[in-house]
Amino acid sequence: MKINKKICIMGMGYIGLPTGALLAREGYEVHGVDIDSRIIDTVNRGEIHLIEPGLDALVASAVENELLSAHFDPCEADVFIIAVPTPFHSNKADHFKKSPVPNVDFIINAVKNILSYIRSGNLILLESTSPVGTTDMIADILKKEGVDVDSIFIAYSPERVLPGCIIAELIQNDRVVGGINNKSTKKAAEFYRTFVKGMVCETMANTAEMVKLTENAFRDVNIAFANELSILCDDLNINVGELISLANRHPRVDILTPGCGVGGHCISVDPWFIVDNANGKARLIEQARRTNDNKAEWVNSKIKNTVLNFENIHGVKPTVCCMGLAFKPNIDDLRESPALHIAITLQKEFNVVAVEPNIKQHDYIQLVDFKKGLKSDICVYLVSHKQFKANFIKEDDLDFCGIN
Repeated sequence: MKINKKICIMGMGYIGLPTGALLAREGYEVHGVDIDSRIIDTVNRGEIHLIEPGLDALVASAVENELLSAHFDPCEADVFIIAVPTPFHSNKADHFKKSPVPNVDFIINAVKNILSYIRSGNLILLESTSPVGTTDMIADILKKEGVDVDSIFIAYSPERVLPGCIIAELIQNDRVVGGINNKSTKKAAEFYRTFVKGMVCETMANTAEMVKLTENAFRDVNIAFANELSILCDDLNINVGELISLANRHPRVDILTPGCGVGGHCISVDPWFIVDNANGKARLIEQARRTNDNKAEWVNSKIKNTVLNFENIHGVKPTVCCMGLAFKPNIDDLRESPALHIAITLQKEFNVVAVEPNIKQHDYIQLVDFKKGLKSDICVYLVSHKQFKANFIKEDDLDFCGIN
């Protein structure tokens, strides 16, 4: 089905590329924009630069049908989608000293880059996770640059997808859409309904922005509870897996599985956006974020103690193998990964290698295959990749985020 509408997507990463490929399949002509020449060249060959089931075939087909292409510069379009990163004005180490401040510079740059291409009737959509008020900020920027904001539509619609299931969830999940005014909300909702099978829920931009942050703060708080339990159980000599399994037999209790922290571009980031605007009132949310960040440091200290004990007993420095670097199982995404943070921190003091089956190389960590990794003196299982689970009779035989 040929829709005869052109989409310009700013950012061809974990959300921009799947969204573009999906829209191309629906008949839109998609013009992707990125600053990375490697990504542009890869996409234009009909290939992908990230691991996501089903995405390779979708991109290959879209490029072959001349409905998807990647470029350095934007173009005139009917719909502009901004899907760029929103990092912090600080690094992870600073989070232990102060709350990080959201950085929306990439969004501002994207808006300024499309300025000369905006025409009356255009729809501008922000999908990047953003602090409350960012969509209105976009409208203010455009006004100051002389754009007639009353003649265009501006809205926010956060993605809520799971890496590893992005294509299906872009289609099936409910979508929240909020415009800077009612007409923008309606226009954006109309667009998303052309490819979203889930319910498209209409609201205002600031509510939609807060919905995204709330969803991930909720998950962060629940994960923090599980991670705190694991630390308490270690002190009390209690098997945390058994504890959680027994507690979850209560009909209204559903405790999550602890890990080595929280990573990814959403859960480990979004709660800080709430904290930054809360004037000290988001105390539970902030403490959960610190608990999950501190879990990686706690794991680090446990590993260091194990290494020092090995040295005392054997008189030699051991090789430590970190099993997994991604922020969650079975993906290649290293963004804000606590496992990667642990490996890099350990490498400053010890001989460290890593097994990460979903990437081919890393700039700072030496990667080895699983068999070679198993020959290391100390193996630290940080991520429950399927390749690791397959080597144990039962999943309970191995405590991920454990030392073997």
